[in-house]
Amino acid sequence: MISENPLAELKKECEALLKEATGKLQMAELLKQFAFEKPPVWEFGQLATSACFELAKHVGEKPLVLAQQLVKAMDKAKFQLVKEVSAAGGGYINFHANFEKLSALTLESVRQLDSEYGLVKTEKPKKIIVEHTSVNPLHPIHIGQARNPMLGDAVARMLSARGHKVFRHYYVDDVGRQTAVIAYGYKKLGKPKPAEKPDHFIGKIYTVTSCLVEINRLKKELERAKMVSAEEETAKINRELDDWVSVAFELKQKYPDLFEKLLEKINEDPDPEKSIGELNRAYEAGEEEAKRLIREVSQLCLEGFKETLSRAGVFYDSWDWESDLVWSGLVAEVLQKLRQTPFVTAFGGVLEFEAGKVVEFLDLREKLGLRKDYEVPSLTLVRADGTTLYTTRDIAYTIWKFSKAEKCINVIGMEQSLAQLQLKIALYALGYRDYAENLVHFAYNLVTLPGYKMSSRRGRYITLDEVLDEAIRRAYEEVSKRSPQLSEDEKRKVAEIVGVGAVRYALVEVDPAKPVEFNWDRVINFEKNSAPYIQYTHARACSILRKAARKPERPDYGLLKEKLEQELVFTLAEFPETFIEAVETLKPNLLADYANALADKFNTFYNAFPVIKAEPPELSDARLALVDAVRIVLRNALNLIGITAPERM
Repeated sequence: MISENPLAELKKECEALLKEATGKLQMAELLKQFAFEKPPVWEFGQLATSACFELAKHVGEKPLVLAQQLVKAMDKAKFQLVKEVSAAGGGYINFHANFEKLSALTLESVRQLDSEYGLVKTEKPKKIIVEHTSVNPLHPIHIGQARNPMLGDAVARMLSARGHKVFRHYYVDDVGRQTAVIAYGYKKLGKPKPAEKPDHFIGKIYTVTSCLVEINRLKKELERAKMVSAEEETAKINRELDDWVSVAFELKQKYPDLFEKLLEKINEDPDPEKSIGELNRAYEAGEEEAKRLIREVSQLCLEGFKETLSRAGVFYDSWDWESDLVWSGLVAEVLQKLRQTPFVTAFGGVLEFEAGKVVEFLDLREKLGLRKDYEVPSLTLVRADGTTLYTTRDIAYTIWKFSKAEKCINVIGMEQSLAQLQLKIALYALGYRDYAENLVHFAYNLVTLPGYKMSSRRGRYITLDEVLDEAIRRAYEEVSKRSPQLSEDEKRKVAEIVGVGAVRYALVEVDPAKPVEFNWDRVINFEKNSAPYIQYTHARACSILRKAARKPERPDYGLLKEKLEQELVFTLAEFPETFIEAVETLKPNLLADYANALADKFNTFYNAFPVIKAEPPELSDARLALVDAVRIVLRNALNLIGITAPERM
């Protein structure tokens, strides 16, 4: 017998025993469901229920007395996966597993189901779009942004493994002033061909151009303020200008040739700000020259993104251009529909969406989890110059996505929580209630680097490329020290797998709601809680199986009597339910935590007991089967979060 979820089989038996016992005592109607938890101490049993505390409220009896009565009423002849049951504490019922049978069920299930073990399929598969990364095509993806693709890809992998039809989308934010700035600078330079990785090249042009344009704008503002003797405003502009001049000094030191060329070209333009505004409006209007220019720059940057992300094992099914939505008329159509609602007002060409009104009118406060005193700010839909804002376009994009899927998950940082809330409220206002209720904002916190302050405007950021390079370099040093017998080619291949895995794990293993402090001592650590540590554990299991040079043919699972062995078996049995919880709560970190805990238990077991030389041979075979099962589950858990499990390290 095998099972896709051995722990669920144990729980079913416990529930059946409880139902039969409550039936005998005429209490079956009082409790329809039973919840189980792990007792705090292993010796108390493997599962426990507090059902008697609930029953006690109905029958006026002490929970402990009820627990004793129920245990006594259980038919021990029907025990299969349960070895014994006991009343404990103030009224808990503890279930002790029959490990001879649970070990056989779990280990045989793992080894026969192999790559499918633990990946329990949903009964209601859906078409789901996971939109993630969506970094603006302005500069290379940096470590502060890298958590998004790692979390997004892990979520997509998990949902797919659960049986959903998952589509990975990248939203190319190519409409707006920022892209007009980079295109302006690129054109001023004569549209040069990149002499380096294209996104790095574009990033330098953007940083220098935006700095010079800002200085130019502030100088003009300063002249105007002085003319009308606005002292307070003059002082404020001077402070801003000083700040930008210091940025310019820093950029001139870093990129002297580029800086001088752009300075010369931008100084030839009497009004750079006006030129950028015109380019921005022309692009949104779909004028051919603007389209060719901005698309060319954006494509260059995206080429670099694709190279970086493919290195990290992140790929997409669709690249959705924001501009396509605008040119298709979808944004205009959505604006027209919003205008027809009572929630949009116009002031001097500026269009405002009163999201707070919608909340009250449709009574959405509880549904959206909003406090009674929280006032949702209004959302500007259209500026005075006629251009739309990001969230306006995002409403149209979301409606388009729902034409292709039943559920949409937006992997976007916590700082976008208000925009995502306003987006959802706009869907309600437009009558798309079902869309709103199936739109998920997967929010995550920031990445910080101890002792380093990133600043995009200063061109001061650590790119994901640099982080991957450094991780692979450090991994190579460790692999060379630990496995000098590997060939140079093998060392390089393993270092690539370990380095990339280390970065992915570091960005996924922390709860999404908490910030990540990226620290090299933790990222590349072969001794505890890191991808290299778990990968090394997997490679160790593979090494044991290679050295054994045989398949376990006569395992006697009843010989796995040691506490460590039984804890390992139970942990393996827990994997399917851990997987289900991780998917349903969208928490990839649960799988990272699980893999780390399993690695810890396995390493303790490996250091305590012989495997290949264990006697009798039936025990050696049982332990080999246990090692094989650990190998499979570690690999499956790592694969779900996008990490490769190498067989040699």
